[in-house]
Amino acid sequence: MHTLLPVLFALGAALSNAFATVLQRKAALVVPSSQGFRAGLMLDLLRRPVWLAGMAAVVVAGVCQAVALGTGPLTIVQPLFVLELPLALILATWLLHGSLPRAGWVALAAVVVGLGIALGAASPSGNRTDVPAERWLIALPVCAAVVLALAAAALRRPEGRSRAACLGTATAISYALTAALMKEAVHILDDHGLGAFLTAWQTYAFAATGVAAIFLLEHAMQAGPLVASQPALTLGDAAVSLALGLLLFEEHVRTGWWLLPQAAGVALVVAGVLALARMPLARALAASDEEGAAVP
Repeated sequence: MHTLLPVLFALGAALSNAFATVLQRKAALVVPSSQGFRAGLMLDLLRRPVWLAGMAAVVVAGVCQAVALGTGPLTIVQPLFVLELPLALILATWLLHGSLPRAGWVALAAVVVGLGIALGAASPSGNRTDVPAERWLIALPVCAAVVLALAAAALRRPEGRSRAACLGTATAISYALTAALMKEAVHILDDHGLGAFLTAWQTYAFAATGVAAIFLLEHAMQAGPLVASQPALTLGDAAVSLALGLLLFEEHVRTGWWLLPQAAGVALVVAGVLALARMPLARALAASDEEGAAVP
């Protein structure tokens, strides 16, 4: 029961994010693309009802994620977002009237089973409610520097797999950092009330990193194929969140021989995510502008 509530809300957040992914990707592919970062991209997207519906799903996901992070460890909550890609493809079969081949369902099962094995073997524990300032003084600059380096590397590359992978990884780090900041901000709200929450730097930091993550995500969607950006985003978020949970919140995972089933579970997840990202239905979510032009 101790982990049931955060798991349920994390699954709700993953489902809402999957719904948002399908809608936002459809919207992002029918607006003009560019070789560099374009602030006007967000203005173009604001005129798309399908993108606004996706953002509403993002809000629901954010509420669910906040509850999950407020009641459970970062090392449990964020890895469950690996399920976003399988859920997005299932939703896409409904929204786009497509279908997953048998290999797709096998890959989906590999992700679910692998995630269950990895989390069961790791058995994450600990739920520290505050982080010493000196830890943030290390984590924030390091994460920001890596994100900026990845964004700069992406700008030096033409549209394609390399650019999409760089932006997907930068988005993953931004999402993981947003979750860590949100976790502490939620505990400030719970322990000290609304006034403390509204005056805490963590509140505005997670809002800023969240906006940056969405900005990077929209450009990652346009930068190249889904097979390059989505695995980097999905797996990167889980990996960076695990590191932040251990380093910032002093959460714990089992070591020793438990590392063997953890590695096996992670291998299943990686194989499943890579296979799903290559599915024709997944590629349809990253189709050309001409193919997406009919999206309302």
